[in-house]
Amino acid sequence: MKKEYDFSKGVRGKFYDENATFNIPVYLEPENESFIRKIAEEKKMTFSNIVNQLLSKDRELILLASG
Repeated sequence: MKKEYDFSKGVRGKFYDENATFNIPVYLEPENESFIRKIAEEKKMTFSNIVNQLLSKDRELILLASG
């Protein structure tokens, strides 16, 4: 690592994007991950799509139960 760095030609906010979205990492238990991957492969869908479908259904069930 250098003792000093020259930032005199740097541009503040050069890579800033106010519309950027970030995905949160979610860590599944191995059994759940393999189960979802198997379903995604069988249905020819992405892993994310299957997880989102499952979560949407769970949300519906929770809302109905608390309603």
